[in-house]
Amino acid sequence: MAKKKLENLSFEESLNELDTIVQSLEQGELSLEESMALFERGLNLSQISQVKLQAAEQKVQILLDKNGTAQLTDFDSSVSES
Repeated sequence: MAKKKLENLSFEESLNELDTIVQSLEQGELSLEESMALFERGLNLSQISQVKLQAAEQKVQILLDKNGTAQLTDFDSSVSES
């Protein structure tokens, strides 16, 4: 299967491909050249995913501001549901 251009991947597709890349690299059965190519693609996927996350966060903030509701706060993962 041909690889899509990075900019054409959805966020979910990027995450899935990153997961596949990590698994392939962890197995250690690739040549140095293959490993380096996958590592480079993984870095690019990571950067693009970060940009998409930041854009989504900005959009949410704009929508919240537009509707006059509270601003975003950092997620506290230590708080658990009872």
